[in-house]
Amino acid sequence: MITPLQVGEKVPQFTLPDQDGEEVSFTDFNNQRVLIYFYPKAMTPGCTVQACNLRDHLDDFKKYNVAIIGISTDKTEKLSRFSEKELLNFTLLSDENHEIAEKFGIWGEKEFMGKTYDGIHRISFLVGKDGKIEHIFDDFKTSNHHEIVLNYLKDHQ
Repeated sequence: MITPLQVGEKVPQFTLPDQDGEEVSFTDFNNQRVLIYFYPKAMTPGCTVQACNLRDHLDDFKKYNVAIIGISTDKTEKLSRFSEKELLNFTLLSDENHEIAEKFGIWGEKEFMGKTYDGIHRISFLVGKDGKIEHIFDDFKTSNHHEIVLNYLKDHQ
């Protein structure tokens, strides 16, 4: 059972390598809201749909001064291929040892096709300018994730 961070909690500080192998820290995004979305695996159908929809609506997110960070346990090389193949226009971070996923409380037991294993649960956190979790998105499909987040932003500018 997973226990995600809750609304109002401070986001743990982190530094992870991005798709280009450059170190990116959460503090690099000071003074703006950040959508941190955790996804299981780059270049899989659901994760690709989710990432491409975010890519296609990045300008809408920018209107609300929201940066996007995608985090998975993929190696930076795979993130680089994913980003290039899908022409992604936002930051992807490699949490290879799932340390950050654990700090966010979204690493844990999952089941797929009758098989049980540990992995990242697909949950997104909207972080306010104050570094605290403003909203959690955990009820969406990969195809409508961007719409649900944008609808929330529209109502909570």
